[in-house]
Amino acid sequence: MLLILSTSVIATSFLSGIFGMAGGMVLMGILLALMSVEKAMVIHGVAQLASNGWRAVLWRRSIQWRVLRGYAVGAATVVVLLLALGVTLSHAVVLLLLGATPFIAWLLPPSLQLNVDRRGHAFACGVVCMGVQMLSGVSGPLLDTWFVRSGMTRHEVVSTKAAVQVVSHGTRIAFFGTLLATANQPVGAGLAVLLVASAIVGTSASRLVLDRMTDANFRQITQRLVLALGVGYLATGIWQLVR
Repeated sequence: MLLILSTSVIATSFLSGIFGMAGGMVLMGILLALMSVEKAMVIHGVAQLASNGWRAVLWRRSIQWRVLRGYAVGAATVVVLLLALGVTLSHAVVLLLLGATPFIAWLLPPSLQLNVDRRGHAFACGVVCMGVQMLSGVSGPLLDTWFVRSGMTRHEVVSTKAAVQVVSHGTRIAFFGTLLATANQPVGAGLAVLLVASAIVGTSASRLVLDRMTDANFRQITQRLVLALGVGYLATGIWQLVR
């Protein structure tokens, strides 16, 4: 089990380190096949927090702090609302929303297209992505729809997305970690250390690939990856509804 978890975290952190996304979705699928939802949420959160945190450290000079501040305020707002209202969605519905979002984003007219460079969009990104993060554990492809049309360089995109994900995963760890502690099923310190070390290894290796890419290639591959993941989410959501 430890070997599977460590290898999975290294591989998915490497993937996320290049594109700033996708690795979390793959890792969550692996974890859900091995353990309960609550434990998967915490372990996924620890691994992704380490991966994103180290990525943010590596490219800290490229972080766009204006975007991070807007996202953090939006994320805090939706967490308070979710806790106050006790809102929940079925996993299938969340998957369908995740899958449809990239396609909806591309069909919007220029005046309505999602872009964190625009006034108020970073806040909206925090509200929507944090809500989905709390409900499904994954918001990478959704988060990317706000970044893919921005004027940022590839390093700015990856570093800023990593920073906002630190906010999301830290909040999720606190929420679901409390549930596990209450049920007397905490995640062991040894496992947490292994996950953090594996995430750092995978993320550090990805830097070599990202530095050799061009901004044009980065955006082209990212756009295709977002749409491909959208198809996967839609198919999975429909399958769960039919089942």
